[in-house]
Amino acid sequence: MTSIDRLFEAHLIVDDLEASIAFYRDRLGLELAHVVPARRAAFFWVGARGDSMLGLWQGGAGPQKTTTHIAFATTAEDVLKAPQRLQSAGIAALDFNGRPTDEPIVLAWMPAVAVYFLDPDGHLLEYIAMLEGEPRPDQGLVEWHACHES
Repeated sequence: MTSIDRLFEAHLIVDDLEASIAFYRDRLGLELAHVVPARRAAFFWVGARGDSMLGLWQGGAGPQKTTTHIAFATTAEDVLKAPQRLQSAGIAALDFNGRPTDEPIVLAWMPAVAVYFLDPDGHLLEYIAMLEGEPRPDQGLVEWHACHES
């Protein structure tokens, strides 16, 4: 079983992404971490960088076409083991695009390692762990093995 440390991120569907970015950044003082214009999404750090996140998705652009998503923080070691553990429990491990996978992906803009899966109601769940190193937004999403080949 994967050990869950805490809730890492939550996501909200918003009507106007720009207005919501301004609200959370300018009125609540959250640090804007990353914007993905093509997906009409924005991410904010809650607390210190790497502690917790809030994701905003303009209506109809939700993560993996899902309107509900939460992420659980765990260790990188547990995220690496999660695909096999999930499969052993009869749960399909998914990549960022919702395809079955046997390895996590690296979100280079954070950087973090993650694997996704669905609960019985179709809610998108995620195991995630922050990685050491500088963010690399230019690298986008990278399969784990591609980051760690010799």
